[in-house]
Amino acid sequence: MGCKPIHKIRHINDFRDMLEQTEKLYGNRVAYKFKTKVPGEFDFITHKEFKSDIESLATGLIDLGYQGKRIAVISENRYEWGITYLAVTCSDGIIVPLDKSLPANEIEDSILRSEVEVVVYSQKYDEIMANIKLHKAPDLMCVSMDLENNEDEVLSQKMIIKKGRKLLSEGDRRYENVQIDNEKMSIMLFTSGTTSLAKIVMLSQKTICANIMDIASVLEVNENDTFLSFLPLHHTFECTTGFLYPAYTGAAIAYCDGIRHFTENLKEYQISAMVSVPVMFESVYKRVWANIKKSGKQDKVEQAIRLSNLLLKVGIDVRRKLFKDIHDALGGKQRLFISGAAGLDPEVEKGYKDFGFRLAQGYGLTETSPVLSTGNDKHNKIGSVGLPLPNVKIKIDNPDKDGIGEIMAKGPNVMMGYYNNEEENSEAIKKGWFYTGDLGYIDKEGFLFITGRKKSVIVLKNGKNVFPEEIETLLNKSDYINESFVYGKTAKDDSVMVCAKLVYNKEAIKEEFGEKTKEEIYDILWKEVKNINKKMPTYKYIKDIIVTEEELIKTTTRKVKRHEELAKIFESNKII
Repeated sequence: MGCKPIHKIRHINDFRDMLEQTEKLYGNRVAYKFKTKVPGEFDFITHKEFKSDIESLATGLIDLGYQGKRIAVISENRYEWGITYLAVTCSDGIIVPLDKSLPANEIEDSILRSEVEVVVYSQKYDEIMANIKLHKAPDLMCVSMDLENNEDEVLSQKMIIKKGRKLLSEGDRRYENVQIDNEKMSIMLFTSGTTSLAKIVMLSQKTICANIMDIASVLEVNENDTFLSFLPLHHTFECTTGFLYPAYTGAAIAYCDGIRHFTENLKEYQISAMVSVPVMFESVYKRVWANIKKSGKQDKVEQAIRLSNLLLKVGIDVRRKLFKDIHDALGGKQRLFISGAAGLDPEVEKGYKDFGFRLAQGYGLTETSPVLSTGNDKHNKIGSVGLPLPNVKIKIDNPDKDGIGEIMAKGPNVMMGYYNNEEENSEAIKKGWFYTGDLGYIDKEGFLFITGRKKSVIVLKNGKNVFPEEIETLLNKSDYINESFVYGKTAKDDSVMVCAKLVYNKEAIKEEFGEKTKEEIYDILWKEVKNINKKMPTYKYIKDIIVTEEELIKTTTRKVKRHEELAKIFESNKII
């Protein structure tokens, strides 16, 4: 069973078609909101102005001879990133979004591997780009988002837009006359590389447009919504669902000022929708309950949850009124939260629902544009990543006795393949099915559940499989543990032990126990682990722990880099 379309959608062939339709329908609606220097006042850009800036930048790039070329973009989340992405793709070029957190050597490697001719960037990368141009790629054209005027070796994006706008006013129609091939490679994306060297995913505008339309058919977003752009735009989850999807629906976008300003931004911009990763939603949920406990209202809130859930069974929903203070603390306008990129703790998911928040958990990969399945406006199941999108097929390869096996997907949103990597292509796509590398199962109602990554499963000597992510979810529920990493280690008797690296919450431990030495903290956490072990079958018991205050190594979407973390562990001592 897959998800059936619930909402009417409009068909789009490519990004330029999408922008033209959005302008006709929502041209005078706000597309972007920006803070001004005056507190409480904002600047706005309409969808019409957004499209005009894209056309001007595209015309300027065409005039420079870069129509159809490969162009990289790297910066923090900002308006100039978005118009670069669409100016390149809407003039039939190839956009290469680069990870803004990469070190200089990896930025250089990405530029060389993707063979780009132009790179558009913010001033943070001035020195890096100058070095790449000087030592590795002398013909690389550098375009700064921040320069007001052109310099000897660097062009100003503002000047390119200005020139393009002038050309358009004089009747230049080169941009308008570009024919877009929506089936050719239009986007080159580097995978996040949590288990191996990043591969380059090739996507077409057709694959991403298919995904946008599928999402729109099951999740309602409209021109009255405002999205908070929080995750890095180079990541396809944010790019498709937090950037292109609002552009399709006529919604507005505001940029988050940083994790510390998250709740403040929700209120300031009157945010009604956003996409983020589980660690963010779980962190917010923990803070909400910490404040409830601190105020001494835990019993009252728990009673209110029981009452509202009883009323829900007879069709009466009083949650937003009953928990108004919690909603107001998170801006008061939230209509839709979308969680993805990793598994969300079912208890946290239920908690949001109990408070009256609409939270949809989805699943997908860079290789699938990215969404494969999601909870939707009619069908949700706690712990599941929802039903397959209407035009996506999902099945389980070689399921075990519990129905668990590798998740396979087929649909119009699946990638063209990995760039210059036939070996990986032959492994990833077989007979039209994409092998995700994720393990999971499908229940009788067709809901998909993720159990873990195929490469991270711990196989014990007795043949039983232990899924690290499952145990990490239990560990992370502890007030004393910020995050955890579960792995397997070979013992002296050649058996495989389940072990865990725990990042402790220093403030929570201090508040509960007072100042403690590292050895005492180790003992506190070991006691927590013993209690968690009691909740699991004996073969899953954690036999050894490492305790640290240092955050785990992560990608920019907050996923743990398991291979790097494992390498670090085997070089470390028990207490760090």
